[in-house]
Amino acid sequence: MDPLQFLVPLGWLSEVGPMLPYAILVMAVANLATRHIAHRHHVEQGSDGDSVEPYTPHAFTNIGLLLLTFLFMLDAPVSGTILAVIVVTMLIADLFELEARNVEARNDMPIEAPKSSIAASAVLMVFVAYYSLFFLVSGFWNQFVVA
Repeated sequence: MDPLQFLVPLGWLSEVGPMLPYAILVMAVANLATRHIAHRHHVEQGSDGDSVEPYTPHAFTNIGLLLLTFLFMLDAPVSGTILAVIVVTMLIADLFELEARNVEARNDMPIEAPKSSIAASAVLMVFVAYYSLFFLVSGFWNQFVVA
């Protein structure tokens, strides 16, 4: 018996649950792409004005990652919680990096890359790729690692 079965109807989640890691992987790759495009827009905005505004497609991928991660927490609680901590860390880093870009734009400094957000995205990509694409290396992995 699932402890949440009376709180949340989870019948649909058993059908969608195995596909969630792949959806999160696709959204994480899209997040990296929009992060690169957002940085280019921030550089343009910083050279033209005194402020930098959030890039809407990047905000969409951030919110999508957060929602998919919370859904994944219902399907795989331990892995989902680890992933949620990484995603929330990335979102907080994004907020601080956006404010840092605003300070750089106001003070006519060169706009730097969001290093902490890129690091959090890299950690996210490593974990999601490991979790969702493990079947590619499982034969090699099981030869050398004894559980």
